[in-house]
Amino acid sequence: MTSRKQLEQEVARAEEAVSNALAHAKRLGASAAECAINYSRGLSVSSRMNDIETVEFNQDGSLGISVYRGQHKGNASTADLSPEAVAATVEKACEIARYTEADPYTGLADAALMAQEPVDLELFYEADQTAEFASAQVLKCEEAMLSADPRIVNSDGANYATHCGFRMYGNTHGFLGHYLSSRNSLSCMPIAKDGDRMERDYAYTLARKFSDLTAPEQVAAEAVQNTVSRLGAQRLTTRKAPVIFHRDVAHGLFGHFVSAISGGNLYRKSSFLLDKLGQQVLPEWLNINEDPLIKGGLASSAFDHEGVATKPRSIVSGGVLETYLLTSYAARRLNSVATGHAGGIHNWLVEHGSDDLDALCKRMGTGLLVTELMGQGVNVVTGDYSRGAGGFWVENGEIQFPVTEVTIAGNLAHMLKSIVAIGNDVDMRHGVQTGSILLEEMKIAGE
Repeated sequence: MTSRKQLEQEVARAEEAVSNALAHAKRLGASAAECAINYSRGLSVSSRMNDIETVEFNQDGSLGISVYRGQHKGNASTADLSPEAVAATVEKACEIARYTEADPYTGLADAALMAQEPVDLELFYEADQTAEFASAQVLKCEEAMLSADPRIVNSDGANYATHCGFRMYGNTHGFLGHYLSSRNSLSCMPIAKDGDRMERDYAYTLARKFSDLTAPEQVAAEAVQNTVSRLGAQRLTTRKAPVIFHRDVAHGLFGHFVSAISGGNLYRKSSFLLDKLGQQVLPEWLNINEDPLIKGGLASSAFDHEGVATKPRSIVSGGVLETYLLTSYAARRLNSVATGHAGGIHNWLVEHGSDDLDALCKRMGTGLLVTELMGQGVNVVTGDYSRGAGGFWVENGEIQFPVTEVTIAGNLAHMLKSIVAIGNDVDMRHGVQTGSILLEEMKIAGE
């Protein structure tokens, strides 16, 4: 068991290291400095065919410091938090700053944007981190998986992981903040056989609090259902048809949207959504809101990786893009203001309708339900989209047969605007929380 008290002891040690690092940087003549520590401890246990294969304990904690001499920046890091090692790391960063080119956009985020009194978002829950407990979880899951269906003939294993730790950030504006966090997960991957054909699939559960995880038997049942449903997969002929992105992969579609409105791609002019602020980029009925302050949320945080206070905000309203996602560096490049997104997004809540997946299929009528995506054929500069896919062919609103070895293609700008509906089967395991997504039409390349 890793207790809150144990973590707080590590926090006290980290606070001393960060404070010393910042003070030493100022003594050495730095005009500004910032320092971060990410600390994690936990274990991962995996099994295969009801035998424990690996037990991995880990404890990681490193300090990274950025030192600024005017517009010159130097970075250095260390895993040793002793005063001597921290001082040497700061000195190295100061030395590096002497040799870097001046960058007029570099520096700390504005002091006025710092989180003044970060709230406790209840992101940490104590958990049993013994190998015995973790082993029991994976064996229970895999035993249920292997006994569920005679077509399950093998296993790619089960895995249980539990980690807890904290993130700390401080800078010479006087900001020094941290938050504790925990994360637990359980997954399994069965292999099914029917005749000469074999298929594999998986299921997983993820939560900050152990009691919020799906039971091992339920994870196994979902994995088995996913796997056996793929048996007898067929190929399609090339065509155009409506497509549903199942909730398991739907978040990835909005993930490309996140990349396209992120500052790094915008100031480099490498985004298909360049200069689209204030314009319609999604259907008029669709809204996306962000809430970083959800207690216990998997992507919650009261401040970002630069100490900037996060806050609930509208990302898309009535289909219109309301904001870009900007770090302080990107904001300066774009003559704007940092939005609190250094380190990523925070709990995107995508508006959805009342249809479940079955109703969404009926609404589609005939088309492809995509449950698996392969490859990296996405160009954020142009929006061109082409990826390998697997799933199920749907006719008259009913699944007819599994599909394999097809490619779906389109352009993200058009795909996002052609979203017809979003289901109520919202997946809470991601920073983008969305249900299954029905698109009006995509190209499907098959035989």
